[in-house]
Amino acid sequence: MDRIPPTRLSRLLTGWSKGGAGALPQLLADALRELAQRGDIAPGTLLPSQRALATALGVGRSTVTAAYGLLEAGGWLESRQGSGSRLRGSGGVGEPATEGRLASFGARDDGIDLSSGALDGLPTVAAAVGSLTARDLTAALADDGYLPYGLPELREALAGYHRSAGLPTTPEQILVTAGSQQAVWLITQGLVEPGDSVIVEDPTYRGALEALRARGARLVPLAADVAHEDAAALARLAGHVRPRLVYLQPSVHNPTGRSMDAHTRRAWAAVLAEQGLYAVEDNAYAELALDHDDAPASLAARLPPAGAATIGTLSKLFWGGLRLGWIRASTTVIRRLADIKRSVDLSCPVVEQMLAVRLLQQLPEARARRRSRLRERLEETERLLRAQGTGWRWERPAGGSALWVEMPGADAEATAQLARRAGVLIVPGPAFSAVDGFRHHLRLPFAADDGGLERALPVLADCAARSRAPR
Repeated sequence: MDRIPPTRLSRLLTGWSKGGAGALPQLLADALRELAQRGDIAPGTLLPSQRALATALGVGRSTVTAAYGLLEAGGWLESRQGSGSRLRGSGGVGEPATEGRLASFGARDDGIDLSSGALDGLPTVAAAVGSLTARDLTAALADDGYLPYGLPELREALAGYHRSAGLPTTPEQILVTAGSQQAVWLITQGLVEPGDSVIVEDPTYRGALEALRARGARLVPLAADVAHEDAAALARLAGHVRPRLVYLQPSVHNPTGRSMDAHTRRAWAAVLAEQGLYAVEDNAYAELALDHDDAPASLAARLPPAGAATIGTLSKLFWGGLRLGWIRASTTVIRRLADIKRSVDLSCPVVEQMLAVRLLQQLPEARARRRSRLRERLEETERLLRAQGTGWRWERPAGGSALWVEMPGADAEATAQLARRAGVLIVPGPAFSAVDGFRHHLRLPFAADDGGLERALPVLADCAARSRAPR
């Protein structure tokens, strides 16, 4: 039977201690039982040791010991000397667990939410909505509105977007999706079979990790800091493991904020081409570059025509409520992915696609506005961190809306759990790792200017200090 790592179980236990500190063992037991009832943890799964889970949750070992005892008394846990504790299930079938990744989008409370780097919408969106006329809608209504590949005008506009970045593209190479997350999911469903090896940067986008795990892929990590400096590391890894594909974020990496320079892109492209590796280039955050005002460059422009799929989105730059992304790939791959998309989504909303055509015409202005504001917020956040005097370390990002912060000596999982109980939601580093690494890191969003980050930093510093203390 599989054993669930304490870091992953900690992330599944979203909000378990919200009911108060007076009955932590009962609250923890209830939360674990709910995971079993929903099917988020398979029956027979080995739970972490009491000490390991206590460390990850930021509680005393006695709390976990008592919670396990309550579960065993209720018939939900089977403990055997030398074999560990196995959680029993209810026999129900639940949805795949998402490690709490979407929790902050569904149940926000009065606390300080730093669990997402999503940005507020640009006024450009409202202006574009106002520009749509009855004549525009009348023309669209002449058709049935079912466009599985996407609105033809939008596919042409997106092809032009890639051509302007030096990547020859036709509309037939574009599939419009319901955001970049659906794009990632479609690629995992269409190009990856259970058991296939997939090379991923470590850390990387946790939505991609979830999609690949759900597909049954074997994740092979490549240290992101090494990958962004030494393409030969990819060649060495691919020599040992023949991957089905390589998932990477060359422009504004999530969560580190790094971007490959021109030399590294050339080196990566050479290795990918020489090794015959298929690349999935996720450029979801590429429009949020902070170190320049240019349009994003594409790694796929340096690869064979059928050697890569590129993911893009309008949600990060313009507004998260605009659920439109796309995949740029060979026509063969696009047809395959469109067939899969038809089974779950006959068409993205046509009116939103009409809106997207107008927004693409406003790209230069939107970039300038968004990037200028993010630079201001980054400067302020770095000032606040230095003033806090925590000794935390970070690398100034090339783009994005969050800092990848290292807290020397602190346990990130425990810090996040303690912070949650103090009213601050934050995502710990292991959530972004294929191997539950980065135990001393947090992703710290800095874009919001509502004062929440300034109030949260003392709480996080205190929780980080408490995570070091024995419990």
